[in-house]
Amino acid sequence: MNLHAVLQTLVFVGVVTVLVRPLGGYLDRVFAGKPTALDRLCGPVERLLYRVCGIDSASEMTAAEYSIAFILFSFSGTLLLYALLRLQSRLPFFYPQWMTTPMHPDLAFNTAVSFSTTATWQAYAGETTMSYLIQMVGLTAQNFLAGAAGLAVGIAFIRGFAREKSATLGNFWVDLTRGLLRVLLPASLVVSALLVWQGVPMNWHPYANATTLEHGAQVIAQGPVAALESIKNLGTNGGGYFNANGAHPYENPTPLANLIEMLAIAALPAALTYTLGRMVRQQRQGWLLFSVMLSLLVLGFWICGRAESAGNPLLRSVDQHAGNMEGKEVRFGTAGSTLTAVVTSNMATGSTNSMHDSYTPVGGLVPLVNMLLGEVVFGGLGTGIYSIVLVALIAVFLTGLMIGRTPEYLGKRVGPCEQKLIMLYMLAGPACVLALTAVAVTIRGGLEGLVTNTGPHGLTEILFAYASSVANNGQSFAGLAANSAFYNLTTALAMLVGRFALAIPALALAGLFAGQGRAPVHQGTLRTDTPTFGAVLAVSIGLVAGLCYFPVLALGPLLERVLLLR
Repeated sequence: MNLHAVLQTLVFVGVVTVLVRPLGGYLDRVFAGKPTALDRLCGPVERLLYRVCGIDSASEMTAAEYSIAFILFSFSGTLLLYALLRLQSRLPFFYPQWMTTPMHPDLAFNTAVSFSTTATWQAYAGETTMSYLIQMVGLTAQNFLAGAAGLAVGIAFIRGFAREKSATLGNFWVDLTRGLLRVLLPASLVVSALLVWQGVPMNWHPYANATTLEHGAQVIAQGPVAALESIKNLGTNGGGYFNANGAHPYENPTPLANLIEMLAIAALPAALTYTLGRMVRQQRQGWLLFSVMLSLLVLGFWICGRAESAGNPLLRSVDQHAGNMEGKEVRFGTAGSTLTAVVTSNMATGSTNSMHDSYTPVGGLVPLVNMLLGEVVFGGLGTGIYSIVLVALIAVFLTGLMIGRTPEYLGKRVGPCEQKLIMLYMLAGPACVLALTAVAVTIRGGLEGLVTNTGPHGLTEILFAYASSVANNGQSFAGLAANSAFYNLTTALAMLVGRFALAIPALALAGLFAGQGRAPVHQGTLRTDTPTFGAVLAVSIGLVAGLCYFPVLALGPLLERVLLLR
């Protein structure tokens, strides 16, 4: 890695670290109902929404009620978006001369599921498939709603540890409204203004017709890009306005715009570690989780950065002083590209600015492993915090076995019922990823998607697709042709598993913890706020992922690396 890459990483890490405390404290005040600077503006709107929707803001929900509300809200959004997608050719602002990709039922279903689960997996090119109206009313709106729903679940999960002898976790509709009005909407307005300043379009103008230097005709797409771009990052969604996503100069025109977008992705998930510490009144616990996440993030930067800056070993006779530039934008280089690759793959936001399919085997392995870890490095908005805590519960269970004591975390005992939910959570993702990958590599419908590569790299493309779907990330190895009935349906299934088969056990676990008292601290209590436990947690993360995925990784990117060296 060169000096530019190191400095860029240090700036990013430094800014994220500085933002953790103020943003985390603000989130705590918002969801605890404490006074904030936006009360005068948001309070009347919030109360009006409660009155119109018939919501009793004073009532609270059990874990089961919270889960049902979350599921019903998500499925309602899916159905509404599906209807809009199917009807878009009959709605205003639809221009058939631009929209050349047909919206088949399976593609509409896949897209509706992907945006309502924050996966925003895209088997289509946005500028040739979605009208201005659908981009704004359908996709942008769903980015707000799905992102706020995920944040609400994360806050409810934290309350499970913060409360004692409580049967409830809060009110989903109240948490959803506060997340929308007091967090995502104001933050999106700020980020959108910064992106417009950097050159991201925000208009409803027709596509521009241009003549190239070779006197050829070119159609240049534009539209309300900044609105979608800001919330796709803040809500850890990732679906691009254009097919090239963050590599398109209208979505990501400058290195500063790239940094702003990466900070928008990372800031809120990172801040939730501080929010957890505030809510459970054990601030060191929050900082420990943040430190472990940050260490793994920096490790990913180092591995991916070294692999891509070293270039392709098969091209030693070619000057590769800029590293492996295949599939990368010159304005970002290997440093800006690998920074984005690691950030987006860790934080469930597939807002890529380079083609990961063109990375070296080790470089491409890093974003793949990041997603297979299960959103434990900051992760998605709300989902990341319960992902890292679930692994921390495994760590205290393992250490409890070693010292012969009942495992406890944040004063809550991890008994047999809790352990079963933890195992259900941990096995749901790997079971889905591995099963769907196995099916895809053995039947015609799956193999037909490998239009460019076969062998180890083809396996990696398929594995990457399902890992991205379960992680609700949305990025892909571009060599896989995913717009087919097989991949549209199977990736939609993976996205549903990644959203609900993980969130529901997490909420159930939070309900069990909320009903407990707080175990007193004594000399035999295992401390979970020390560097020693941080190391145990990091090892547990690697152990869980390795036991589940090492064989398939050995057949994919690791084998590809060996063959490349030969």
